[in-house]
Amino acid sequence: MQFEHLGAQPRIHPDAVIAATAVISGDVQIGPDCQILHGAVITAEGGPVTLGANSIVMENALVRATSTNAVHIGDHVLVGPMASVSGAVIEDEVFLATGTRVFNGARIGRRSEVRINAVVHLRTTLPPETTVPIGWIAVGEPLQILSPDDHDEIWAAQRELDFPGYVFGLDRETPDLMVQLTERYGRSLARHADDRRLDG
Repeated sequence: MQFEHLGAQPRIHPDAVIAATAVISGDVQIGPDCQILHGAVITAEGGPVTLGANSIVMENALVRATSTNAVHIGDHVLVGPMASVSGAVIEDEVFLATGTRVFNGARIGRRSEVRINAVVHLRTTLPPETTVPIGWIAVGEPLQILSPDDHDEIWAAQRELDFPGYVFGLDRETPDLMVQLTERYGRSLARHADDRRLDG
């Protein structure tokens, strides 16, 4: 399914294959010989999404750009089933395994691997040919790759990255943080009310 969102329509190379149940919304450009499988969602929420050549987005994966962070996925990238990429740059020949999470402002260097259920956190850069082990977390600047058991170290790095401030423009100490966050984000997402389906 393809949708016009915020006046922008997907641009899909004629050699790309898009499953009937995939959703492509807004300012999305998909390059030659890409494969977008069933249930995948690629959505431009105010910023563009570009996929290079020969990349694969597997079943139920989510690729989402934001108004502050575009998404660029290079050539020969595999985004595994149920993986999530939000506002990040994925360079060429990267493997994002099943269930990986890549957050806003992150950059994954060429030929890196983010293995099953691993996380690349907000504004974190992986140099080329980096591996994040199964279930581990890449976080911070300078980069740390930590076991999920290292909660205190992860939180120390994560706190400095300021997820609510960077993504939603809100101070973590706001007393009604979730009220403000959901109302502000809800207004932004409500712009989908005017989307127009293009393929049926």
